Amino acid sequence: MKKTEIIDALKEMPDEFSADELIERILLLQKIDSGLQQVAEGKVLSEEQAEQKLEKWLK
Repeated sequence: MKKTEIIDALKEMPDEFSADELIERILLLQKIDSGLQQVAEGKVLSEEQAEQKLEKWLK
């Protein structure tokens, strides 16, 4: 994650917010970055593979 991303996230926040809200926003951005990196590296499942993996939870 880059410092500029955190600064941009801060600019998007309302004038008053809690530290927890900021931390949640930063964690969300980190998870999005991580997911995009996994996609770029081909570390993804097809829809069929995902359904097979989640089958026990979807019943």
